[in-house]
Amino acid sequence: MNFFKKLFGGSKKESESPVEALVRSTLEGLIETGGFELEYTLNAISEDEQNKVIDIELSGKDEELFKDRKGQLIDSFQLLLKRVIQHHFPDDRTNINVDCGGYREESEQALIERAENLKAIAIEQNKAVYYRALPPKERKIVHQYLSKDERVKSRSLGEGLYKKIKIFPAKTQGSPKEDASAQE
Repeated sequence: MNFFKKLFGGSKKESESPVEALVRSTLEGLIETGGFELEYTLNAISEDEQNKVIDIELSGKDEELFKDRKGQLIDSFQLLLKRVIQHHFPDDRTNINVDCGGYREESEQALIERAENLKAIAIEQNKAVYYRALPPKERKIVHQYLSKDERVKSRSLGEGLYKKIKIFPAKTQGSPKEDASAQE
């Protein structure tokens, strides 16, 4: 840690937690080792003692590399930082969110737009439609969005990490037995 203070200056936040310092030093090492032309901002948010979130926003000349391939490099940085924290602080429950140039918000909007289109088709044609296979985090966004509309229901189908989403019209009237079989 002394090495980084000498290299980057000792004027870091005095109130920075050990977890934040670890994230900062690891991130600086990743950027330097990868030869990326990036800057970052690190914002630590403590909702309470158990729920801490560290938001990292990357920016710079290499932004497009991070947005390319469906944000896989952003996800990789986020996963690596989370694993480093888990390794050094096994009892810590800090969440890491890495974003680059608003990519996460753009991606979420695209998922919601597609879900809206499929929802409209399901309602108009009164039949089930399917959303392509998605990872858990993206499926959660779609399910949460669709849950706000009582006219449709959604369910994940498939095995493994990537699953399809079935979007189907909700039965507005019917016996409890029919409703129970529709949710299975």
